[in-house]
Amino acid sequence: MYHHIAVPPPDADAIRRDLSVAPPDFEEQLRYLAKAGYHSISLRDLIYHLAIGQRLPRKPIILTFDDGYRDNYTHAYPLLKKYGFGGTFFLVTAPVDQEHEEHLSWDQVKEMSAGGMQFEPHTYTHPDLRGQPVDYIVWQIMASKEAAEERTGQTSRFFSYPSGRYDQQVVDVLRSAYFWGAVTINQGTQQSSQQPFELKRIRVRGSDTLEDFVQKLHLEWEIEGAEGRPPFLPLIQKDLEDVF
Repeated sequence: MYHHIAVPPPDADAIRRDLSVAPPDFEEQLRYLAKAGYHSISLRDLIYHLAIGQRLPRKPIILTFDDGYRDNYTHAYPLLKKYGFGGTFFLVTAPVDQEHEEHLSWDQVKEMSAGGMQFEPHTYTHPDLRGQPVDYIVWQIMASKEAAEERTGQTSRFFSYPSGRYDQQVVDVLRSAYFWGAVTINQGTQQSSQQPFELKRIRVRGSDTLEDFVQKLHLEWEIEGAEGRPPFLPLIQKDLEDVF
């Protein structure tokens, strides 16, 4: 799970710094993934695998980007193409409609979609949907869904909960609108066909070193060591040595 692929501005607060992965660091991560034999897949591929057993490539990975920032086009997209990876971008569509400079434009969305990137909804204005009236939830979800579909020609089947917040009513609305699943901000790698609307992700932080990144890929999230540290760091270090 990524947000900004950019160096944060000098006056950035702690949240913006945490959400900003510098382009050289992002490239280093993609270079590692490519050399280590990872293959990017889509959320559709994942659901087909969970639901009907469709085979996945060795070392599958899904690269997701939340909010739809302009730097996803200027920095992330060229690097994804360079290393042969696809990405799934969850759009908050109000800033796109309003042509905010910090967010993607619809022309950029169209170009990235034509280049093999996937776009899915992340609401219209990024509110907390918990406890909201059904009509409001429907509007937030469908406004974003229909706007993305119109520009890309792709049918949206997946959703990203704003700030990871959701309740059963939000899930029920998504199911009624024929969504297949949704991603959370819950840390993990184990996905289940019984919980397609609670798909886990791994947050990549702006402060992560390459070793941190590789550690997260190898961490058994359900069986963590003390303080969330894996009990097999030497294996990770060896993996880095083998790749580089």
